[in-house]
Amino acid sequence: MSSLVEITGVKKTYGLSKTVFDDLNLQIGEGKIIGLLGPNGSGKTTLIKMIAGLLQQDTGKIRIAGHPVGPESKAIVSYLSERTYFNESLKIKNLVNMFSEFYADFDANRAYEMMNLLKIDSNMVLKKLSKGNKEKVQLIMVMSRRAKLYLLDEPIAGVDPAARDYILQTIITNYDEHATILLSTHLISDIENILDEVIFIKEGQIICQQDADSLRAQKGKSIDEIFREVFRC
Repeated sequence: MSSLVEITGVKKTYGLSKTVFDDLNLQIGEGKIIGLLGPNGSGKTTLIKMIAGLLQQDTGKIRIAGHPVGPESKAIVSYLSERTYFNESLKIKNLVNMFSEFYADFDANRAYEMMNLLKIDSNMVLKKLSKGNKEKVQLIMVMSRRAKLYLLDEPIAGVDPAARDYILQTIITNYDEHATILLSTHLISDIENILDEVIFIKEGQIICQQDADSLRAQKGKSIDEIFREVFRC
């Protein structure tokens, strides 16, 4: 299976004192749901933002479907920030219209179907929604694109446990089987049953990249248990 994302020799620093990545090399394949797992400060969000084109590496190369990060890569990448960022004075249906105009691959029908599934009224103004429902709307917008790569940074962190199963089901049933989802989360036990592959990252180093089922079989433990073992303080 060909690589969708190729990262070669990437260095990323913040100012003079903090090096996040020194020599990062990583390949991400097509048609997978991948968990990007690591403690706070390990580089997960920085990595996702570099792939999304929101941060630029100091040195090294990042290519997505053969393209350097830029307009061609951004056209096939759908990014979910760890924070909500929409204009809260908008109605949800206005947001759908904006996304339809901005992204050629946005599927408005898919967005409304997901809203119905999660019982969200598209006539509501965003600022009147609960924090959890705002996050659901943001996820719906991201997953309604027909992208090749979905970058989801903590997609279920602010959502109540009862809604997590709905959201995870929404994720796995609303993306093309040839696309890839790279999903960062602390809530490993909630998402591990949907993962095809895991990437463990610690202090800017990839310490494990493996098929999820084979890792479980090899260790005789759940991904959550393995994570706790690897990153035990």
